[in-house]
Amino acid sequence: MAPTVPLAVLALVALVAPGLGVAPGCDYPAPRWCSSRDTAVTCKVESRCPNLPHPAAAPVQLSLYYESLCPACRDFLVMKLFPTWLLLPEEMLNITLVPYGNAQERNISGKLDFECQHGPEECLGNMMEACLMNEAKNFSTYFPVIFCLESGSSVTKNLEACLQIYAPEVDSGRISACVQGDTGVALMHHNAQVTDALDPPHQYVPWITVNGKHTDELQAQAEASLLGLVCQLYQGEKPEACGGSKAPKLPSGCRR
Repeated sequence: MAPTVPLAVLALVALVAPGLGVAPGCDYPAPRWCSSRDTAVTCKVESRCPNLPHPAAAPVQLSLYYESLCPACRDFLVMKLFPTWLLLPEEMLNITLVPYGNAQERNISGKLDFECQHGPEECLGNMMEACLMNEAKNFSTYFPVIFCLESGSSVTKNLEACLQIYAPEVDSGRISACVQGDTGVALMHHNAQVTDALDPPHQYVPWITVNGKHTDELQAQAEASLLGLVCQLYQGEKPEACGGSKAPKLPSGCRR
């Protein structure tokens, strides 16, 4: 006795492929047409498959150009960026950190050197955080450590303690070797190039780009309510955290 074909499948075949015909390129049997979005698209039956998952939306891309000792940079990273990152699902927000800011790169007798707005201590902090990112690789590993450094009493003296709390698997000795060697200089040179290539050129820090763009309006929105801005721009399903947010005004930035 022949197997019974579900009525839903028969209805689908009758509606989409009269005469048992199928869409060109569809090599799947009718019961599998709604098994995935790709299959449904190939067989031209998307509208007949109500339970298909929605395609994932692209994350909002946010880049922060900052200095390790700039008060406004530290406030934005600690009070706005880190809490927003904690509240939102990973696939919703992609963050790039570029510690350099208003520093100046110099070539002295064939060797690169850096002069920072808030002095040598800031240059050290910038390089430490760049080396931390290079060593840890994973954003979810190094961002809490950077948050710890920037929210503490000393950006440059609390690395060991912050690693013990947030990333004990990261070797502080390798970060120190990076800072003292050629790798740290190369990382800062890269950050200098990326910062100098900004269009429009940065005028202050923190300097924020959203989806590759910087405007006065985006900067103001990010500083006023970063969570609200990301929720507004994200095209996928909104999480509960996107119920709205307001924040106190941040200190003015560190101008060049």
